[in-house]
Amino acid sequence: MADTSRPDHLPNLRADRKPPHPSWLPKQRRGTTPQMIGRYPDYDVLENADNWDEATRKVVLARLEPPGPLRFFTAGEEACLRAFCDTVLAQDKEPRVPAAESVDSKLADGRLDGYQYADMPDDRDTWRLVLRGLDETASSRYGTASFAAAGPELREDIIGDFAQGNLEGGTWERLNVKRAWSVCMRMTLSGFYSHPWAWNEIGFGGPAYPHGFMRLGGATGPAAAREPYETPGATDEDPVQVVQEGEV
Repeated sequence: MADTSRPDHLPNLRADRKPPHPSWLPKQRRGTTPQMIGRYPDYDVLENADNWDEATRKVVLARLEPPGPLRFFTAGEEACLRAFCDTVLAQDKEPRVPAAESVDSKLADGRLDGYQYADMPDDRDTWRLVLRGLDETASSRYGTASFAAAGPELREDIIGDFAQGNLEGGTWERLNVKRAWSVCMRMTLSGFYSHPWAWNEIGFGGPAYPHGFMRLGGATGPAAAREPYETPGATDEDPVQVVQEGEV
């Protein structure tokens, strides 16, 4: 795996500023991961569920329930929301972590971050403006009907400009674009990485309560030691090196 003590593995520091497509990873053999691929194909965090207390187990397992219809976003906004979440999370096929539903639920229930940038509108308004801005950019700059109607590469280009704060005109003039990116990504990533399927993908052990941790040496280094329920990764290859050597 990548040496995370150094920054070389980060996509923004690579020549093309993009990670390799995750399809080079093995198919998941146990449990569920997004797109059924991941570094830990024989790991399923739900096998630890009996070790969690009842309250913890109830909270985690509820995240696996089929999501209901959106309550905050309109039908007209839904396609752009889903395209945004799929693009930034590289979820291009099922099974998908329902990140769009997570964002919608938080906004509908008013479960926000507890703070707001002084030069930004309410997070709920920010999301609506961002989706409108993405559609405007796709239409005015690239001639597509909407952001959701754009192809994957075009959506990635637009998202890249969004991340760098390089979108302007129209609705974007009502936002600090880089702060808007931060607002949207915090909520999107929070929804994604709170889901057990994402835990399987990264080999996360899930809640440590009440059993706690036994091995305190960390995952790497001379004192590295795995917890009894942890499994080794399927590969120790650095994805950056794999791409540089032309293996994908």
